[in-house]
Amino acid sequence: MANTSSRTLQLLSLLQTHRYWPGGELADRLGVSVRTLRRDVDRLRELGYPVRAHRGVDGGYQLAPGAALPPLVVDDEEAVALAVGLQTAAQGAVAGIAEASIRAFAKVVQVMPTRLRHRVDALRAVTVPAVWGGGGPTVEATALTAVAQACRDSERLRFGYTARAGERTDRQVEPHRLVALGRRWYLVGFDLDRQGWRSFRLDRLADPRGTGARFRPRELPAEDAAAFVRAGIENIPGPYQIEVLVHAPADRVRAEVDRWGTVDEVGPGRCRLRMSVESLDWPIMALGALGAEFEVVSPPELTAQIGEWADRFHRAATEDRSGPEPGQEGTTTG
Repeated sequence: MANTSSRTLQLLSLLQTHRYWPGGELADRLGVSVRTLRRDVDRLRELGYPVRAHRGVDGGYQLAPGAALPPLVVDDEEAVALAVGLQTAAQGAVAGIAEASIRAFAKVVQVMPTRLRHRVDALRAVTVPAVWGGGGPTVEATALTAVAQACRDSERLRFGYTARAGERTDRQVEPHRLVALGRRWYLVGFDLDRQGWRSFRLDRLADPRGTGARFRPRELPAEDAAAFVRAGIENIPGPYQIEVLVHAPADRVRAEVDRWGTVDEVGPGRCRLRMSVESLDWPIMALGALGAEFEVVSPPELTAQIGEWADRFHRAATEDRSGPEPGQEGTTTG
């Protein structure tokens, strides 16, 4: 039978995985009597965990919200997920939490067992932070850490890859760095079959695995891995190529939308904004948020959609709202 300390941790882990545990079932899972279970629950309460008891024949236990957050017990995959999530948050995608995310990340890594710290250190060492807008598909944590370890150890990597057009190929790559752009992850590496540098979206990778073969790292033909990925994305034509003249200083516009396009100064207080997008809605929102006059150079579809938006906003701003309140239509007074 497990000793008291390890059993208490096991109890805490079980309480965290289910909203409610019947007392008898919980005691059976721990291999103890109901009386011993009560003592273990009391021990958790003394440590600050708010365990609520439901008495009666069908009574049981559940963790309740407390006044403070006590320590948590997580399994291996949850620990890796925490590290990945905290690292992404530390990149500043959400204002105000970057510093706290860094502190939490350091605490999680510090108490990890060696086997998990090895995986997380690999992920942290080979990831280049960058900022990008929009969302993206999810990536398996096991694939992420497998690729990260291959990057760190300079180990050749094999995987299946589905290209943008849907073609599936097998690749052998010398991995260089992972790049996080918003919610998308990219692998930058030297493609041995095509004898050239490539970037690969991790959500399109299948079964990444190390080959055991080491390699001498090559020199990347870019300032860094993030710049390499950015350049590749900008060269992929989208359905719409946006060009707009904005009547505002380039630095101001660049601070707002540079992550989604390129901004070039064309004169005092004026700049040119270029974007490659799949939807016209996002450029319209970005231009509206700038609070500056602008002129659409191309495409004409953008001008037309701005007109549709303008009509809707105009109707919303001028609509007569002096009528009866909802639910009062058709009522009369005597």
